[in-house]
Amino acid sequence: MSQEADLSPTERLVALMDHLGLGAAHFGTPIPRDISGMTVEYPERLAGILLCVPSRLDPAPFADVADRILMISGERGPAAEATARAVARLPAAERSVLAGYEAPGSWSDAVAERTEEIAERMIAFLGRLGANGCSADVPHSAAPAEGTHAGISYRVEGAGPALILLPFFLAPSQWAPAIPRLAEHFTVVTTGGPNLGGVASLEDRARMPSYRAMFRTLIDVVAPRPGEAILEIGCGAGSLVRLLAQGLGTANPITAADVSPFLLREAAQLAEADGLAGLIEFRQGNAEALPFEDASYDCVYSVTVFEECDARRAIAEALRVVRPGGRVGLVVRALDMRQWWNLALPEAIRGKVETPPHSVAPGGVADRSLYRRMREAGFVDLVCFRRW
Repeated sequence: MSQEADLSPTERLVALMDHLGLGAAHFGTPIPRDISGMTVEYPERLAGILLCVPSRLDPAPFADVADRILMISGERGPAAEATARAVARLPAAERSVLAGYEAPGSWSDAVAERTEEIAERMIAFLGRLGANGCSADVPHSAAPAEGTHAGISYRVEGAGPALILLPFFLAPSQWAPAIPRLAEHFTVVTTGGPNLGGVASLEDRARMPSYRAMFRTLIDVVAPRPGEAILEIGCGAGSLVRLLAQGLGTANPITAADVSPFLLREAAQLAEADGLAGLIEFRQGNAEALPFEDASYDCVYSVTVFEECDARRAIAEALRVVRPGGRVGLVVRALDMRQWWNLALPEAIRGKVETPPHSVAPGGVADRSLYRRMREAGFVDLVCFRRW
């Protein structure tokens, strides 16, 4: 294993800052854990911290830098709850609520939906910090405009104090809508790669033995024959479709679609790094309106995507693009089933750990109604599984 592969997220971010000639920088992230290590180990390098619609937030690592934190949330949703709890424990932090806005969870596209408000609140807050002596450095003039360092890809735009933006989880637009406005005041460094944000989480999940076993079973049931065309709906960072391509080689044409241009770019780069670029075609496409002709594929599958869209439309689209006699395999979370634990827990704790996550869109499916919905859409010969 290379030395770079052993680096923690904190070590990677510090190495990137050194590469850009930054002693201190402002950071913006929707995933607080991506910088929580820096708040503990290198607090002096964090000039300002912008937590933008974080759906999960442990306040403890941020206690010593609370006076440099702005938390942005909607009025309702997981981020509203998380930031309300956090500000009670971090009274020196500032919380800014987007009136009338509900951020539903990890796929919330908040920056696209409330661009001006978020950008202006970030600019005003960081301006106040600068006036009070919490200043970020300007990257040195020799810093490349884009590249990869310590496993983090980056792009530099604008001029002024450095503002490093870490990736959102599933938001299709990421920070892109706000960057032109932010770049008027800051040197904006947008980051990516397999070691930050949602891509890191998706890659970690795909390494889990139980998750791989689920995927192997799914593909065994779908049973693609040599030459049959395969489509993955909602490929994300391509974590699963790369496993498929590694197993099938050149035997099948494989297409992977996702609604997020950011995740598709990451997926293509990871596939190329694994030597699989020629085996997978990545296409931008919404599960509710796939950009493919009727009866285009012999095998279609999707894993934990139909929770996050209008499942009725997405199921109909999966049926539309599969050929007569083809197979469709869909996996969703089962929030209507109990969690399984091997620990004897007190009831007070058990009640907390057995509460399922509520990251399901209003029209999504995350229970056994998946089978009924597929049957109503016109699927036949259903093979049902009790739990995964």
